[in-house]
Amino acid sequence: MSKFCSSCGAQVADEAVVCIKCGCAVTGKTATNLSGQQPPKTWLIQSILVTLFCCLPFGIVGIVNASKVETRFYAGDIDEANRLAAQAAKWTKLGFWIGLGVIILYFFFMTFVIGAGIFAGLSGVGGH
Repeated sequence: MSKFCSSCGAQVADEAVVCIKCGCAVTGKTATNLSGQQPPKTWLIQSILVTLFCCLPFGIVGIVNASKVETRFYAGDIDEANRLAAQAAKWTKLGFWIGLGVIILYFFFMTFVIGAGIFAGLSGVGGH
């Protein structure tokens, strides 16, 4: 059975005492048997899209959590991977809905401003 680094999640040889990827000490414990299990949904792509198009701060929090999901899963820490996936989902969805709400409010505000300008122009208020 292969071991995984508890720091970076890289697979290391059974006899290794140091991870060759990150240099951290590898304990004698082996990772949980993950055969047949899939890592939880990471929400990474959705978090990136939310960051670009909706709400930057919440999207960044989603990206940070999403980027750790598979690392924790392959390190054998399945509970932490599931917790990080849930956090990524929460922040991504929150950012999406807040961003969508801001876009809708902006649309209504601009419609009101343009409508008021047209109405003022048609009624002759302030004009000669």
